[in-house]
Amino acid sequence: MRCIYNQHTDPAFNLALEEWLLRHGTEDIFMLWRNAAAIIVGRNQNTVAEINEDFVRERGIAVIRRLTGGGAVFHDLGNVNFTFIQHGYAKKGLDFHRFTLPILTALQTMGVECAFEGRNDLVIHGQKFSGNAQRIEKDRVLHHGTLLFAAHMPDISAALRVHPAKYADKAVKSVQKRVTNISSHLPEPMDVETFMQRMMCEVSGGQLNLDHQLREEEIAGARQLVQERYGRWDWNFGASPQYGFSRALRTPGGMVEAYVDVRQGRVTALRLHGDYFGIRPVAELEALLVGCVHQYEALARILDNLPLDEFMRGVDRDSLLACLV
Repeated sequence: MRCIYNQHTDPAFNLALEEWLLRHGTEDIFMLWRNAAAIIVGRNQNTVAEINEDFVRERGIAVIRRLTGGGAVFHDLGNVNFTFIQHGYAKKGLDFHRFTLPILTALQTMGVECAFEGRNDLVIHGQKFSGNAQRIEKDRVLHHGTLLFAAHMPDISAALRVHPAKYADKAVKSVQKRVTNISSHLPEPMDVETFMQRMMCEVSGGQLNLDHQLREEEIAGARQLVQERYGRWDWNFGASPQYGFSRALRTPGGMVEAYVDVRQGRVTALRLHGDYFGIRPVAELEALLVGCVHQYEALARILDNLPLDEFMRGVDRDSLLACLV
């Protein structure tokens, strides 16, 4: 098994690298890596239903869709990610126990009392510190998981805050559970870099080979996938399932109620109701917004070029945007 200590922290690159290694690599792999602040959403999820858009936009947090299913997770440099890629995988179904056992054993060796719980979680005294996901392609399997080591807990809850009444769709919703950092349960203090070195040594059985850095073709392949997929809005947001939502807001111009349908990341239907006044039919405004990417910035660009007060007197751009996204 080849062990890789991936020191890249760009989330789009790292998710692309996993895909490239799964589909083009020739060796079994164990890899440790970290991401700068990012929300990583599951393959089958509705991205906008899983994130706190205001928090994400204000903080400049990346939002990337991964290749595997499961729920949305928040990454920062206090979170360590691990990846197993195995060739010749004979099982037809998912097997989370097989690939989490080396992680549990390594942590137990460090003095951490941990266990597997539920369908894909690792816990310490009932508190979650790791979520796991898998993808099987022919005779290859990719298993990856998170290891909350010293993550900033307030950011986790703020970035993933969901408004349940706002969305109605069939996408998988992330389950909120109590979480904990591994660093709080170690017998002796340890920084994250030392922890990663210990994990690498334990999982590899102390037999680290010298080929633990990424190769040029792997880096080039991952960068190409970033351009084609992981760095593109179409993949990270547009690949979301069809969804619809409604929202009401009282503004200086009156009550505004928005009913929005979205398909493949674009507004397909829009109705604006309320007790506001206007000199132009609001249907004209609705028609101008249909077809737009369902994204704050994209909608704002259209509204900035319209005489909004003629359609909805006293309703400013920001108030309408708050109803639309």
